[in-house]
Amino acid sequence: MDFICNFPFFSILLSLFSGTVCSVLPAKAAKIVNRVVILAVGLMSAALLLYLLSTGESFIYWMGHFPAPWGNEIRAGVLEAGMALFFCIIMYLSMAGGAHKLPGEVVESKHNLYYILVNLLLSSLLALVYTNDMFTAYVFVEINTISACGLIMIRQVGRTIEAAVRYMIMSLLGSGLLLFGLCIMYDLTGHLLMSNIKESVELIVANGEYQIPLIVSVALMCTGLCIKSALFPFHAWLPDAYGYSTVSSAAILSSLVSKGYIFLLIKIIYRVIGFSVFNSTRMIDVLFVFGLMGMIFGSLSAIKENDIRRMIAFSSVAQIGYIYMGFGMGTQAGMVASIFHILSHAATKSLLFIAAIGLTDVSGGSRRFADLTGSAYRNKWAGVAFTAGSLSMVGVPLFSGFISKLLFAQAAVQVEGKMLASLIVLGISTVLNAVYFMKTVIRIYTATTETPYEGITFRHMKAYAVTLVFFILLNVILGVSSQPVVNMIGQGLAMFA
Repeated sequence: MDFICNFPFFSILLSLFSGTVCSVLPAKAAKIVNRVVILAVGLMSAALLLYLLSTGESFIYWMGHFPAPWGNEIRAGVLEAGMALFFCIIMYLSMAGGAHKLPGEVVESKHNLYYILVNLLLSSLLALVYTNDMFTAYVFVEINTISACGLIMIRQVGRTIEAAVRYMIMSLLGSGLLLFGLCIMYDLTGHLLMSNIKESVELIVANGEYQIPLIVSVALMCTGLCIKSALFPFHAWLPDAYGYSTVSSAAILSSLVSKGYIFLLIKIIYRVIGFSVFNSTRMIDVLFVFGLMGMIFGSLSAIKENDIRRMIAFSSVAQIGYIYMGFGMGTQAGMVASIFHILSHAATKSLLFIAAIGLTDVSGGSRRFADLTGSAYRNKWAGVAFTAGSLSMVGVPLFSGFISKLLFAQAAVQVEGKMLASLIVLGISTVLNAVYFMKTVIRIYTATTETPYEGITFRHMKAYAVTLVFFILLNVILGVSSQPVVNMIGQGLAMFA
């Protein structure tokens, strides 16, 4: 086995170890360690992706060099390496974009704790991406939950404690259902490795045995991950969690945490249950219906909001609905569209949160739309960035959101019985997206006589402006060079199967 095959294990271990190291470091040193670790993991993920693209095959790494059931397995393919690389890019930009706000949001004595939580969150996301063992996945789901909850409550102002408690209650409910479903699956199959479970499930289905317990297990695992990823109507915790946490935390939570759970669900669909078996359980119809409902009701809730950060948070409910609508189509094209939307949404939503803080900072710290009037003139970089993110969410060409909606539309026309509902809701959701995002763009570019136009310039906040530029470029790259990414997703899914 080539040395590069150790990179997934190194990435997870480095992130975990760096969390321990940061606990004894001062804040500035912990920040440097955090940035270096994210960069190192990103470089390893990029090298691994190039290696897998060249070989065209996935590989399995035995941790401790012992096979199951004594050892644990990591599996790496094109999709896993690509997702790990993308997660590192978004996390680094999110941390850089909100760095200037951290001193005012978190007391200095807790800065190193903040970086510990970020490092643990990164390790848990990488483990969810790479692990080939369901119980290991559950363990890192819990680490992910605790880290995310800590990132919410570390600010300790306003409603952050309430938001963290609500998040923890809902997340633990989701984790409990996931564990309950996993226990039933283990009782049915006697295995915890994904590939072994899949073989046993195929045998159970072929023999026509234990059909009801199998369906119950699948339903419990899906419901648990739906709750944790905030699929409608399990989204009540999301607006406060995203709206009242630190800027970097909001960007990371909205872009990465829920996507880690969704990626685990994709692995369960392909590598644990089997795509055809999963479709036969009719869970796809449930996911399809709730996905459509999320697209509509998430947007309606966003329209009613008068707080820019809560509006962006409710928009995430709608965007997660898109992803589950793609799952519910039950086709390869729908799955490809959903995975591309994971990337598109992560790149766009973190951009919107980072840009929004720039607009509120030049509006007296207020997040109310009335006070944001003309804020794009006071902070031109934030105004341009928020406009770019809004155009992507609406689905304007040249941005990643347009490709997402195009892929969903193309997938919908291939599904008999679901085409009309998909296209109608897709159209309605796009109109609703335009209502609340374009309304905000018009508001921030509405000049007032009371608005002084001397505001934030590039000279004042170079790092912040550069971060916004990189976010916009990432969004545009996904929009104008989408075909290689789509091909990579298709190749990764083929390796899954």
